[in-house]
Amino acid sequence: MIPFLDLNKINKRFETEFKNKFTDFLDVGYYVLGSNVTDFEEEFAAYCGTNCCVGVGNGLDALRLILEGYKVLGNLSDNDEVLVASNTYIATVIAIKQAGLTPVLVASEDDTFNFNLNELSKSITSKTRVIMPVHLYGQLSPMDAINEIAAKNNLLVIEDAAQAHGAKNTKGQVAGNLGDAAGFSFYPTKNLGALGDAGAITTNNEKLATVIRKLRNYGSSSKYVNEYLGFNSRLDDLQAAFLRIKLPFLDADNNRRREIAKKYLSTINNPKIKLPTYNLDTSHVFHLFVIQVSNREEFTNYLSQNQIGFLIHYPIPPHQQEALADYSKYSFPVTEKIHQQVVSIPISPVLNNDHIKKIIEVLNSY
Repeated sequence: MIPFLDLNKINKRFETEFKNKFTDFLDVGYYVLGSNVTDFEEEFAAYCGTNCCVGVGNGLDALRLILEGYKVLGNLSDNDEVLVASNTYIATVIAIKQAGLTPVLVASEDDTFNFNLNELSKSITSKTRVIMPVHLYGQLSPMDAINEIAAKNNLLVIEDAAQAHGAKNTKGQVAGNLGDAAGFSFYPTKNLGALGDAGAITTNNEKLATVIRKLRNYGSSSKYVNEYLGFNSRLDDLQAAFLRIKLPFLDADNNRRREIAKKYLSTINNPKIKLPTYNLDTSHVFHLFVIQVSNREEFTNYLSQNQIGFLIHYPIPPHQQEALADYSKYSFPVTEKIHQQVVSIPISPVLNNDHIKKIIEVLNSY
């Protein structure tokens, strides 16, 4: 069986360093918001090219805390509208709603899985305050066009970069430094994954970062002094230590993912399978390699019979989720088609060449 993702093998590469770091962690005896968090924040900010990074509990909290921070600063108010892609993972929408804002779902393109820019422009109203592009599956959204639309309409741009660690545009700018602020997830399956839940916010806005540092820690400016009704969402110090070990290897891992993607794209040739769009640059880090098939159940049964792991990202679009029942009246034909047809096949930096060859052969024989 070729697993969809072998996390044990991915992390086994760092086992000795992890164990040494854990011993250091125990010896220091400082477990919450310690030096590992501070050091990781500095290192990840430098990696992304931003002035600030704030470590938080997870990716959903990262997005919510950005929005809550802008509310504190007076840039946002309850019920303001946030434009977000209709095919995103539901966490993006949950973060907006939990912050007291209104998600406005925007149609996507089935070639890139990103915003349909014409629909994005048409979705702007007098209540719109934020565009939240999602770099879905590891591919950058068309940020130049999005930032231009935002500038014309005086809107904030907040990146959902949960799946795009290290993706770079043609100018060499990195995901997390392409808007006003960005939220990251370091869930274990991500390109830069912790060994548990973890997240971070990057921004060049020092005032926003200062507010978020307080909001993540009960709204506290100093011990037992609370300025805001804050949250408990702090990056765990041990997870920060593990992330510091893995960060220097992120670019190499991303390059390996791109190598595998190029191999798939150049050698999978089957009219029943639609391959993802990729222009061969660094704007895609292939967190996922997502293909589309018209008869998904038949295809996934075929993969299982041939011992190929797979996952579906995602089977149900946000507007059809019970949790978002108030959006069920909307129709997004392209998004609905995407969710009915997508299948993610194995792609990871530890996938070996024999496995890659077998996956290609199996898909070509379908």
